[in-house]
Amino acid sequence: MAEKRDYYEVLGVDRNASDEDIKKAYRKKAIQYHPDKNPGDKEAEEKFKEAAEAYEVLSNHEKRQRYDQFGHAGLNGAAGGGFSGGGFSMEDIFSQFGDIFGGHFGGFGGFGGFGGSRGGQRVNRGSDLRVKVKLTLKDIANGVEKKIKVRKQVACEHCHGTGTEGGNAYKTCPTCQGKGVINRISNTILGRMQTQSVCPDCQGEGKIIVNKCPECHGDGVVVKEEIITINIPAGVSEGMQLTVSGKGNAARRGGVNGDLLVLIEEVPDKELIREDNDLIYNLLLSFPTAALGGTVEIPTIDGKVKVKIDPGTQPGKVLRLRGKGLPTVNRYGNGDLLVNISVYIPENLSRDEKKQIEAMGQSENFKTSPSLSQKIFSHFRNLFD
Repeated sequence: MAEKRDYYEVLGVDRNASDEDIKKAYRKKAIQYHPDKNPGDKEAEEKFKEAAEAYEVLSNHEKRQRYDQFGHAGLNGAAGGGFSGGGFSMEDIFSQFGDIFGGHFGGFGGFGGFGGSRGGQRVNRGSDLRVKVKLTLKDIANGVEKKIKVRKQVACEHCHGTGTEGGNAYKTCPTCQGKGVINRISNTILGRMQTQSVCPDCQGEGKIIVNKCPECHGDGVVVKEEIITINIPAGVSEGMQLTVSGKGNAARRGGVNGDLLVLIEEVPDKELIREDNDLIYNLLLSFPTAALGGTVEIPTIDGKVKVKIDPGTQPGKVLRLRGKGLPTVNRYGNGDLLVNISVYIPENLSRDEKKQIEAMGQSENFKTSPSLSQKIFSHFRNLFD
């Protein structure tokens, strides 16, 4: 099996290309290798599919980020499906990317059918739904199952989604003679092209309802509430979008259901701060503990752990607890828990405490040095690198 080419190379853009640059590059490649311009050319057909596959990944923020980090291997089993990294049909491509070219049936608007597969009646598709799901760090670390109530369009039970009542409920559309589309020939910069548009009378279905269902009034769908179970994998992050296939609105008078788009929203933790897959905790030590050492408890996602503090620990020091952070979506290990050390200096002192500290201040061990100042400054500077 031939090795896949780099997606950026396929579209002819660099890795820092904007979304608009990627969209323009794909359009150019798609027009160049479109089957209507290259009839019978298998090589052009493969390049057409290759460009569509590259665009399907690079136009999706989540998939592009995963591809930039892990290459083609990072896309195996990716949530959101799409074309699943190849093996899709020409109809898939036309259906997925038609909005780029403004055509019907997901086509290019300015091109005719390919291999006869794009003629015939239109297949209805329900609209997508978008919901937000709030997750805690613990949810993100372990993955979680969420049940949400959604008000959506579902198939009418009375007519089973057909929109009809009784027998002999349809008649062939007289405008398109049952084809669902109207063909026109026009002259374009690419030559003489056949265009298709959806029949305005039957909306692409090729048939017209004679007897409408009294419950849904011929639409085939009604609005109801539904409980949907969503399995969210570990390692997701703020702003990431997951797709639950087929759980969107039902299609009018049969067809394919839309998808449920789940937008991830993180609930801020009271103690831990997220930085990619690492977690950060600010540990405030008492002066005696920082000077003499001791054992302290550190919060983690799974509970508290005890950590040993060395004598003479300086503020700004960072302790790294490996593997105590968050997993990645692709399960390539966990991040770390970074413990930033701060030292509390008492604000109010008694007369005796002041005398004791003044006495200690005379000791050489309590005096600062250039090397110590440089060491603490280095820790401070690393926070901003």
